[in-house]
Amino acid sequence: MRRREFITFIGGAAVSWPLIARAQQLAIPVIGFLDPRSLEGVTNRLRGFRQGLKETGYIEGENVTIEYRWAENQMDRLPELAADLVRRQVAVIIASGGLDAALAVKAATTTIPILFLTGEDPVRLGLVTSLARPGGNLTGINFFNTELVTKRLEFLRELVPKAKRIAVLINPVDATNADSTLKAIEPAARAIGLQLQVLNASTSREIDAAFAIIERDRPDAIFVGQTAFLNSRRVQLAQLAARHMVPASYSGREFPEVGGLMSYGSDIADAYRQVGIYTGRILKGAKPADLPVIQANKFELVINAQTARMLGLDLPAQLLSRTDEVIE
Repeated sequence: MRRREFITFIGGAAVSWPLIARAQQLAIPVIGFLDPRSLEGVTNRLRGFRQGLKETGYIEGENVTIEYRWAENQMDRLPELAADLVRRQVAVIIASGGLDAALAVKAATTTIPILFLTGEDPVRLGLVTSLARPGGNLTGINFFNTELVTKRLEFLRELVPKAKRIAVLINPVDATNADSTLKAIEPAARAIGLQLQVLNASTSREIDAAFAIIERDRPDAIFVGQTAFLNSRRVQLAQLAARHMVPASYSGREFPEVGGLMSYGSDIADAYRQVGIYTGRILKGAKPADLPVIQANKFELVINAQTARMLGLDLPAQLLSRTDEVIE
């Protein structure tokens, strides 16, 4: 090779290498992640999601990027945040935190793949046409939280056998979930002779107001509904229940981990791991229409023994034998 040709080759390579590097950088897929809460409310879930991605060969910051959008418990921001992810032209969108996020993303795009997580029947909610063949651009996981209401109430009664009146705390803004919870818990309560007192809370102040009513009326226990907002206020709820010395049941293990008495529900971290796996499969070319909606099959009963002792509750041997974890 002549000297001039060699210099020309080197010069051309010097120009092209940055372009190649830039093209490779642009080729890294981008995942959109929409959640009605804040980052602090979903750290355990994100850990599970990233684990699922890793199992399919994707590591955040190395060969995949995640664009996060947090609504900070302002549900009316979800459509705007969903539209922003669509404008960003992400490869797939995770609609985390329940039905409202899923509906916001569904309304924003009919082409970008969407993965949802919901505690209710996604066919009845209109998210998919069937569980086996979802059709369209959505699929995801159903973790049965509303279906588990009856069993959770039974566990609460077993831990507090003298209970007669139960306060049920729901978020009326999450109307679909609130309605499903009440439809499930009312006949279950009647069947075991419990009276219910329904309390509403969709803000931190309304939670305080609900506990003021609890202090006045002194129910025997509290049943906290499963919603993204109430989950995000788990520290406040656990502290108020302890302050007022009222046994309380929750839907996820994050509550006993911060001092709540007990929880029963799907293994949420594992549910997010499975969504991470589906995300990786979609990035590799799978279509949501061909991926069946996953039915959660891992459930866990968690009890905080220290809180039980503080409340003067004995842990029945039969209940302990079915407990997945006792937190000391």
